[in-house]
Amino acid sequence: MSIALENGRRQYDYWLTVYKRTWKGTLISSFLLPMLYLAAMGIGLGSFVDSNGTDALGGVSYLQFIAPGLLASTALQIAVGESTYPVLSGLKWQKFYHSMIATPLRPADVVYGQLTFIAFRVATTCVVFLGIIALFGGLHSALGVLALPVVVLVGMAAAAPVVAFASSLENDSGLAMVFRFGVVPAFLFSGAFFPVSQLPNWIEWLAYLSPLWHGVQLSRDLSLDTVHPWLVLLNIAYLLAWFLVGTKLAVRGFTRKLIS
Repeated sequence: MSIALENGRRQYDYWLTVYKRTWKGTLISSFLLPMLYLAAMGIGLGSFVDSNGTDALGGVSYLQFIAPGLLASTALQIAVGESTYPVLSGLKWQKFYHSMIATPLRPADVVYGQLTFIAFRVATTCVVFLGIIALFGGLHSALGVLALPVVVLVGMAAAAPVVAFASSLENDSGLAMVFRFGVVPAFLFSGAFFPVSQLPNWIEWLAYLSPLWHGVQLSRDLSLDTVHPWLVLLNIAYLLAWFLVGTKLAVRGFTRKLIS
């Protein structure tokens, strides 16, 4: 345990320095764009949706319906963004992971440090976004604040396998596929903007396979105070499975690239 804590401390200064130097460059993607999505979809489009009735949404406003989904989607997009080009850069271009391995750090420690930093990025972004949602009246219930740890778990469920995938690449051509065939479809068919039950059956079942759908569903249930304990356990177990399997594969990939 003491060795793990010491290895974690060794990376703390590095990631803190990185963030101090780069945080201004994340303001638009991390804070401004999600807020614009919330205003445009929740308030702008939402006014038209609400004027035609909200029975299909469970009797809540469209803003309150999509706000938890936008929060979870933002977590996933931040996590994937930090898991793609930055990771490949550390392995192939800047090679700062190789410098870490020159210390007593193991590949597993490097992966854990990278994932911890991603969790920090997701959490800080979502704290601010959750506050904005509350100010806009997007939380139907006080339980909605519990969506914060949920969306952090969503981010990590996406980040771990993407880090593993990035560690297997020799160039950045494969990263575009992550966004084109992973992030965009997940964002559109996660139930963030409309119930997935309105989709064709075969697409509906594909949506259930996405970790983002489970995060959106759980965040919305908390926000609307419609929590079902068995479904909470299912959602959390599914997200944890993605994270744990992805982390194992990421450690294997980093070990192969940095040691073998």
